[in-house]
Amino acid sequence: MFSADKELGYGEKVMADRKNSREKDATVRRLFKWKSQIEVPKMIKSVHRVHISYSQDGRIGTIEGLWEPTESERSAAWDMYVEIVTRIPVAFVVPGEGSLQVSLSSTYKIFGATRDILRKYGPEVARPRAEGQISFGCLSVKVLDLILRPFLLKWYPRLTEYESTKKATESSYDHERKWDCYQELSQELIQIRDALLQYAQLLAQASEVPSLIFDKECLGKRAT
Repeated sequence: MFSADKELGYGEKVMADRKNSREKDATVRRLFKWKSQIEVPKMIKSVHRVHISYSQDGRIGTIEGLWEPTESERSAAWDMYVEIVTRIPVAFVVPGEGSLQVSLSSTYKIFGATRDILRKYGPEVARPRAEGQISFGCLSVKVLDLILRPFLLKWYPRLTEYESTKKATESSYDHERKWDCYQELSQELIQIRDALLQYAQLLAQASEVPSLIFDKECLGKRAT
């Protein structure tokens, strides 16, 4: 049986424990209230209308749909944007100063860059969406298959064959300009650039960054 002193000590301990518990509860409530007052930036969901027009041997085609990029797709779009805007076919080149061989090689490397980006971000960026919507994976592969692949299949072998006729004493620059197909290929490169510019603009919007492409007007202003 407890003595009166022991019972009094036990009661004080119970009261002290209850007080500590109330103080802990009050601290937790203040912590949650403080966290709720912190502004947490919200990702604004946006749907982008996809419309990339291109021309293949006089035929006009389009890549169309709606694209609501996920966070992973935004990151993938930025990686792809960097690849596209730093390529020769997209960067502005003064007419008559470019190289056909360099332009085709740079275009071909977009295939490798696309494969690397799709592997990096995985199947999430290629999963099917609602009817009428496309994913980053679908968009990037369509650009390769519908725009770049037919162009390269047509011109890469022909240019390679012509380059094999270059004399050792002749420069590549002069040799290219003697080619009967020089003007035709140059014109088709302009069409490819136009399609890639549309693609790059869409990627910039998805990445929420301003355009990093300098056109001839911007280059002219920088030079003055």
